[in-house]
Amino acid sequence: MSDKDVDKIDPVNFDHNDNSVFLNQAATQEVEKPAPWIWFGLGGLLLLALLVIFVLPSIVTEYELPLERRVDLADTPVAETVVNTANAISPFEEAQRALQRKEAQDVLAELLVSQAELDELDIAAWGQQDYEASLEQASIGDEYYRAQDFILARESYENGREGLRSLIESVPSVLEQTLIEAERALNNLDSTEALTKYNLALLLDPESELAQIGEQRALTLDEVTALLSAADDLVEDDQLQQALATYNEVLELDSYNEDAAEKVSVVSLLITENEFSEIMSSGYMLLQAGEPEQAIAAFQRASRLGIKQDEAQAAIIQTENEIANTEITRLSGLIATAEQNEQWQEAVDQYDNVLAVDSNLLFAINGRDYADKRATLDRLLVEAIDNPERFSENEVFEETRISYFIGRDIENPGPRLAKQLDELEAFLEYSLVPIDIAFRSDNQTEVTLLRIENLGIFEQTSLSLKPGRYVAVGKRSGYREVREEFTVGFGLTPETVIVQCDEPIVSSSRR
Repeated sequence: MSDKDVDKIDPVNFDHNDNSVFLNQAATQEVEKPAPWIWFGLGGLLLLALLVIFVLPSIVTEYELPLERRVDLADTPVAETVVNTANAISPFEEAQRALQRKEAQDVLAELLVSQAELDELDIAAWGQQDYEASLEQASIGDEYYRAQDFILARESYENGREGLRSLIESVPSVLEQTLIEAERALNNLDSTEALTKYNLALLLDPESELAQIGEQRALTLDEVTALLSAADDLVEDDQLQQALATYNEVLELDSYNEDAAEKVSVVSLLITENEFSEIMSSGYMLLQAGEPEQAIAAFQRASRLGIKQDEAQAAIIQTENEIANTEITRLSGLIATAEQNEQWQEAVDQYDNVLAVDSNLLFAINGRDYADKRATLDRLLVEAIDNPERFSENEVFEETRISYFIGRDIENPGPRLAKQLDELEAFLEYSLVPIDIAFRSDNQTEVTLLRIENLGIFEQTSLSLKPGRYVAVGKRSGYREVREEFTVGFGLTPETVIVQCDEPIVSSSRR
């Protein structure tokens, strides 16, 4: 066998050398002279033995088996190592055995890598039984290896390796279950168990956010539990502000504590409800004290708290209604006084104020209509009485007469209306009696009594006129027009009305 062929043979363990040729140097030689082919065979075997002695020991150390205890050849009985040269192993068989040995060692190396990875994951805390079972398979492989049954050794190593790989593949599910158990321990307030589980979860997955959060929560669990208990006692003692502060302190330690977050909401609501009740009570006290506007302001402040807004709004409406009723009552009194004093425009104004409070009040709608008509009649009567001289105009006279009869149709007129009607009646009767009026002119001016008749040119004339105000216009060619206003009756009748044009008109050409 050449050196190149020797290099192709996988390393073997010198401690378990099964080369019977090398161990049978003391075998009995035949008495007869051996054939030449025997000498060649012995020479090859001698060369193989030298390779085993000087080459293989340096190679096999690279594949030392950690699960196998090295066997010292000095301790091996000679009887167990001596075999007949007739049973010698051929180089091919030796090469096959070396290949099988290497394959078993390769599988073992992979098993050891998996074993190291699991040891780093604290396998004893979550998979000890399966782990030990897998290592037991490896131990069985060691026995086969020592017996130099490398095929069965490799199979045993493979079984152990696959068992360890299964454990590694189960890490995600173990992590999930560990987190569940950790959360259960956290909910049961078992800080020690929770911290142990979360630490294991971090060992299985250092990047797990749930495990990182859980570890922090477990570290503060005992302090958080004590604070929650103290806050609950404060709530029972109705010390809500202190309880709220304590619950918030819990959330600062453990922002994921749902119990504290819920109780913060509950206590905050209780505090707001108490504040709401206090503000509403103050509002009703202000209402009873006759300060409705301030009461409404209080109710509005309560409404802005964001709770029981319907209740606050109802109080506002009730107060506004009371304010409105009070105002309407006050205005009704002013209306009654105005109507009694026949101050009808004042009554109209107060009815408008009532309708501004409530535009649907029927008494105000009907009352304003009547008061407005009486106010209009009052203005007409006042104007007529103040200007009786206008009665000489037929239209004015007729309008005044209609107003007079409207007033007379009113049942139970007040003193003011009755007095107005009496005065107007006297003026109307007086305005129907004509008075003779003397007119004088220059017999050159044409005189016209506006809206009455054309008097023409005259020196003196007279005309019977009803009391009233009149205008006489005089016109003469070349002279400036003149107007004479005069009143007949009412103590203002002139003795003579003079109408004549005396002022010549100077043309611009003469200037």
